[in-house]
Amino acid sequence: MLFTSIKPMLLSMGSEIHNDLNNLYDIKWDGWRILLHKQGNRIEAYTRHGNRVTDQFPELEQIVPHIKTEIAILDCEGVVIRDGVSVFEDFQYRGRLRSNHKIESAMVSHPVTFVAFDVLATEKPLLKLPLYERKQILSDIIIPSNQIVPTPYIIEDGESLFQITKEKGMEGIVAKPLSSIYQVGVRSAEWLKYKHFKRMKTIILGYKENPFSMIVGMKQNGNITPVAQVEFGFSIEEKQAFRNIAKEIITNKADNVYWIDPVLCCEVQYLEKTENQKLRIVSFKGFAFDVKPEECAI
Repeated sequence: MLFTSIKPMLLSMGSEIHNDLNNLYDIKWDGWRILLHKQGNRIEAYTRHGNRVTDQFPELEQIVPHIKTEIAILDCEGVVIRDGVSVFEDFQYRGRLRSNHKIESAMVSHPVTFVAFDVLATEKPLLKLPLYERKQILSDIIIPSNQIVPTPYIIEDGESLFQITKEKGMEGIVAKPLSSIYQVGVRSAEWLKYKHFKRMKTIILGYKENPFSMIVGMKQNGNITPVAQVEFGFSIEEKQAFRNIAKEIITNKADNVYWIDPVLCCEVQYLEKTENQKLRIVSFKGFAFDVKPEECAI
């Protein structure tokens, strides 16, 4: 396994969090899934897709003395932390850099931390050990630093951790059975992520019929960019009220979309943003007649 591409164990989406004394609950960090491979003074970083990204993160050299075993394969989230909260866009910025000069500068402005939440191997494979044993090994072999730290977790009380992460503006939590083994390349039905939905004011750019949906966008660099097609959350009354207004401001129809003047705003709920700022799992939460389009900016 060492210094080869490994597909990590993946999560499924949970619906409603419940306390379970047989579960361990991790904080869900918002960054890139990174697997760290270490042997002696050599350390390499791979993304979940198997891309080697070691050269993009010189911080890795500082991690070597903070892993006490000669050999280790760690499952981590690479993050940039601001006021205790990981900021996905900041880590994404680091991940895009290739220039050594820009990377050196970004180490100061966008310092990276690797938050470790599992260990796949030390001098021997650990995949078949139960999670609670792997967590203990992980804690024993890492000397926490600004560059690497084991993620905090609790047992049984997932509801409290979920509420704490919500109050802090974090992404959410992950629930895992204490007895679970590590299954490489498997999307587990037992490892469940629970994320906090977010809200955003957006500009209504157009709509479709049959079925009804809205195209919404945001201002970015002086232009309006579509960010989602919203299909859920509308009442019959809201649809009809919108149609009555929209028919007066339609500019054209193309590809079954009625495009309108971008003068109306609405609030949407979404789960997460993609790397290109598109919203995922979006629903309508009401019109925002008191909001001006120029206020809806990325």
